[in-house]
Amino acid sequence: MTTYRQPGLVLTDHRFPVPLDHSRPDGERIEIYGRELVASGKAGKAGNTDKDRERLPWLVYLEGGPGFGARRFVGPQAWLGRAVREYRVLLLDQRGTGRSTPANRQTLPLRGTPREQADYLTHFRADSIVKDCEAIRRRLTGGAPWTVLGQSFGGFCATHYLSTAPEGLETVLVTGGLPSLYATADEVYRAAYPRVRRRNEAHYARYPQDAERARAIAAHLLEHEVTLPGGGLLTVEAFQSLGILLGSGDGTHQLHLLLEHAFVPTPGGPALSDAFLEQVQAHLSFAGHPLYAVLHEAIYAQGQGPTDWAAERVRGGFPEFDAASALADGGPLLFTGESVHPWHFTTDPALRPLRETAELLAQRADWAPLYDPERLAANEVPVAAAVYHDDLYVDTAHSLETARAVRGLRTWVTDEFEHDGVRAGGPRVLDRLLSLARDEV
Repeated sequence: MTTYRQPGLVLTDHRFPVPLDHSRPDGERIEIYGRELVASGKAGKAGNTDKDRERLPWLVYLEGGPGFGARRFVGPQAWLGRAVREYRVLLLDQRGTGRSTPANRQTLPLRGTPREQADYLTHFRADSIVKDCEAIRRRLTGGAPWTVLGQSFGGFCATHYLSTAPEGLETVLVTGGLPSLYATADEVYRAAYPRVRRRNEAHYARYPQDAERARAIAAHLLEHEVTLPGGGLLTVEAFQSLGILLGSGDGTHQLHLLLEHAFVPTPGGPALSDAFLEQVQAHLSFAGHPLYAVLHEAIYAQGQGPTDWAAERVRGGFPEFDAASALADGGPLLFTGESVHPWHFTTDPALRPLRETAELLAQRADWAPLYDPERLAANEVPVAAAVYHDDLYVDTAHSLETARAVRGLRTWVTDEFEHDGVRAGGPRVLDRLLSLARDEV
């Protein structure tokens, strides 16, 4: 272990060997990285000595995604400042992400064929992540239960945790991440496209000048092949996927600022500027989180048949998202939201080598169930969840249905924050959830 300091924090790096397949504990092992953070000086309630800090209970943070490592803080920022007042916090890089054993276009060929790569990646869903947590908890806490804070997909993991290992949980806090216990991937996307349409309408109502700008960019992309600085292709569908920004607190403003300087004059006529393309690439590239694309629809799969590119198939039932038709009819170009499509594995250099692997995962039908409704109905763990009104990424109706199905779960339904409320709202969001879980509100 390595221990070091930042302003207001003492940090310790942990590495945990765990089985790739927890049903084969003596088989292949991978490594999970976790960063422990405690308050230094007088920042914590329990005092400022090493012994004081060692007495603090643990809180493990599960990042959204899938496919993202835990956020890197510099000092007690955002919700972390509130958490370290009474917890030792473990920021866990879920398997395959961050500093844990990586899974990407560079490393996965070591597994062998696309079929072998796909088989390997079946062990990277919420069920395996929770088993990792349990193995790590027993090593860190001496068997004592801990608190889980799950953001977005981290909340999906926390719900699985409640279904399979509630004995390891002191409290569960969920922000924007209560999943449907039953919905198929098709049902998830049938609920999603109308939400995305509403976000487009709200964006164009705020920034009406963006309607013509987006149409002009789409028309240019339909007529020209545009390559991003990193070698990716900016197709009109890829451009539309910038709508994923519309689900964050300042996303509508980010999108507006991006669109306002798209074109520059050139000897060959108007062209998309290098500055615009550089920013677009930063938003669209999966290089830093390839598992988000490869496993995205698998997080909804529960033995109900293959996902089979659900977002792409369901999109066909919403013709208003077709760019060519919108341009021909004079309508607004609609941006899309949080969805992964087969063309991602053609346009993005970070995903192209994984195209066949992703196809095999999309056709896989034997995914295990992730949630146990009966066990959740008998839940005894204190649970509090922030549910964001008209959340772009996680259907609010699905979340509230699940909230009613988990015994004792208390919700805070709010339109004060968007899906990233735990980041934007920081201490206030965490404080409200802790108060709810402790029945102080």
